[in-house]
Amino acid sequence: MKHTFSKYLFTLILCLTVQPVFAEPASKIQARFDVIGFGFTLANINETFTRTGESYKIESVTTAVGLLARLKPETIRVISEGKITAQGLVPHSFILTRETDTDKNARAKFNWETATLTHYDYKGVEDLPLAKGTQDRLSVVYHLPLLSQAGQHEINFNIADGNNVEKYFFTYSAEEQLVHVPLGEFKTRYLYSTPVGESIKYEIWMAVERNNFPCKIIVTDSKGGKLTQVLTELTITP
Repeated sequence: MKHTFSKYLFTLILCLTVQPVFAEPASKIQARFDVIGFGFTLANINETFTRTGESYKIESVTTAVGLLARLKPETIRVISEGKITAQGLVPHSFILTRETDTDKNARAKFNWETATLTHYDYKGVEDLPLAKGTQDRLSVVYHLPLLSQAGQHEINFNIADGNNVEKYFFTYSAEEQLVHVPLGEFKTRYLYSTPVGESIKYEIWMAVERNNFPCKIIVTDSKGGKLTQVLTELTITP
């Protein structure tokens, strides 16, 4: 249980690639999620997105609760900063810190002028090619609602997290779905990934009447293990 949580909790934060968008993000979004797995609430996530002019900053704090807090107490803090463009969010930096497992701390620097992505983690410093449209594990949640208006049915993207860069392939469902989460019942757009080999499957439900903000996310590993992230509080300031 501890191994599964450590491996998959943070990857609940999901993803898209850059496509044309038609609306700028809100000036501020405050959200709170529960993370559920093995029949228990394992963690709480508190996030704040702030837009200042053409810049953004996202701060996220994940805290283990209940049974997990007794077995493996941990607090994960993540910060993503960058620019807002006509194509959505363009991350410049990503920082992940853990209070307990500090050897898993990681950073990513996005140098768009040189198309270089620099990772800083326990392995040292590594420079990698930076593909157009790359997001980080936090920026994608706020990039996603902007892209939902682009009319694409299939999309692919790269995500960087300070340790690795991975490519994903996602498909939008044409039909809306009603989804119930602790905050209430929402009309949603459904987005899912197509796993390749041992890769993880992601499912995202975006609340249509709440700026397409994700209200539910499910991560399923290759053996069928699942973690679910559900929205419990949301405040959007235009």
